[in-house]
Amino acid sequence: MRPLDPRLLRYASAARWFLLVGAALGLAQTLVVIAFAWLLSRAISLAVAGHGPAELAPTLGALVVVVVARAALVWLLEVAASRGAASVKSQLRARVLGRLAERGPDWLAGTQSAGVATLVGQGLDALDNYFARYLPQLLLAGIATPILVLVMLWQDLPSGITVIVVLPFIPLFMVLIGQATQAVQRAQWDALQRLGAGFLDLVGGLATLKIFGREARQADRVRTITEDYRGRTMKVLRVSFLSGFVLELGASLSVALVAVSIGLRLVDGSLQLGVGLFVLLLAPEAFLPVRQVGAQFHAAADGLAAAEDVFAILDDPQAPAAPGAPTLTGPPGAVRPDPDALRFDRVRVRRSSDRAGRAAPELTAVFLPGRLSVIRGASGAGKSTLVAALQGFVPFDGAISLGDAPVVPGTPRPWLAWAGQRPGLLAGTIADNVALGETSADPVLVHRALREAGAGELDPATRLGVNGDGLSGGQAQRVAAARAVYRARLHGCRVLVLDEPSSALDPEAEERLVSGLRRLAAEGLIVIVVSHRSMLRDAADQIVELDGAAHV
Repeated sequence: MRPLDPRLLRYASAARWFLLVGAALGLAQTLVVIAFAWLLSRAISLAVAGHGPAELAPTLGALVVVVVARAALVWLLEVAASRGAASVKSQLRARVLGRLAERGPDWLAGTQSAGVATLVGQGLDALDNYFARYLPQLLLAGIATPILVLVMLWQDLPSGITVIVVLPFIPLFMVLIGQATQAVQRAQWDALQRLGAGFLDLVGGLATLKIFGREARQADRVRTITEDYRGRTMKVLRVSFLSGFVLELGASLSVALVAVSIGLRLVDGSLQLGVGLFVLLLAPEAFLPVRQVGAQFHAAADGLAAAEDVFAILDDPQAPAAPGAPTLTGPPGAVRPDPDALRFDRVRVRRSSDRAGRAAPELTAVFLPGRLSVIRGASGAGKSTLVAALQGFVPFDGAISLGDAPVVPGTPRPWLAWAGQRPGLLAGTIADNVALGETSADPVLVHRALREAGAGELDPATRLGVNGDGLSGGQAQRVAAARAVYRARLHGCRVLVLDEPSSALDPEAEERLVSGLRRLAAEGLIVIVVSHRSMLRDAADQIVELDGAAHV
């Protein structure tokens, strides 16, 4: 990533605000530095010339004011950097999560979810160092250094020329060291993602490993990945310390050249003491921002690497199509018009993960209110993909419409309530999971949703662990179904879609779920269930079979 990537300004408006504020504070800080050097050199010159305290008082008073002003400006720049980092992280996280929601589970299934979680969490947190330590120094290097060099040229031409000659060597060292730093930092970031993904895989498969007596062997695997991350972290630290030493040495030698030149000319009387002190005080300040840019680059490299991955997600063109009317591949009319029906007209989904370019079967069907519809088919026939198209997560040819309104990819679905194959429960109470996304849970509606999902025996106040720990697989499925029912009732959704809601249920629990779905359909909802279970098939008013050529 470049020192200041334009994509950061495009995706995070807070970054533009910080640059404006930081530039203004950097300019003010530069002027204060010049005033400090001038006042200090004047005070020393007056003291050497034998002036008394009364004559020094105004200069010393002004010097105190400048010192306080400089401290205040440094503090304001840190505050602006902290707030800017927080705002930028919030905006980038919102954009990434929004893009993930646009792409849906179909895209996320082809990526490492642990890597995405690490990126959105710890990865973006590393931008704190970028904004708090690196970017302010980059602004000062672009503002303070040129102004200070011009002042030095104005006051003492030889010293200014010396600074101009030696100053480019520091950026040269920065470029050489920065290339090495980016390489080792990227390797460390990749190691961190492998560590997170490996640990998540281990936790997810721990029950299976325990059954087969292989859980102890995973300790060596985790130890290997952890040791690799530790080694790469130590390598980053070695490069950081080495580069810091090189930059400090180069800057110290550069200031020493200016100091020797000024000292020799003070001895032979060709330079006044006040001018010499003034230029000598400005010389370190001219080198300091450039030196700090190189030194702080290492602190910001982790955040830069994470930002690169964020921009890769946001810039990836394989997102769902932009809002617009879907393309109708054939003449309409095969489906009976209905003002409240959900219609699929020659819908064909083409998945990006299908390398052979094969498309899902074309579907023409109508789902009417008041009916329980079941979508059936062999594994891989495209049942869940069809639901993903209805959600707007995958592109499709043809047209989907609800009543007279087309269902357009990339637009909100306030009319849809959905529960997927994975319950996706969170730590908290059952009521919190049923009312997920709402500011508060309606106790009466939560009880009703649980009953209609066949989970009336569950206590809404029961507290669950991570991933719904504390419930069986069937209970978790019914809580997920109750979540969809809760949303449908609370927001008046016209369509309720459940994907394999009874795959882990016993016959008694499945019968209660089917009864609840029948009641919801009787109230006028469009109820669609993806299932291969015989009980749902027998209870269905309509069956859509997907067997290579979708038909009703």
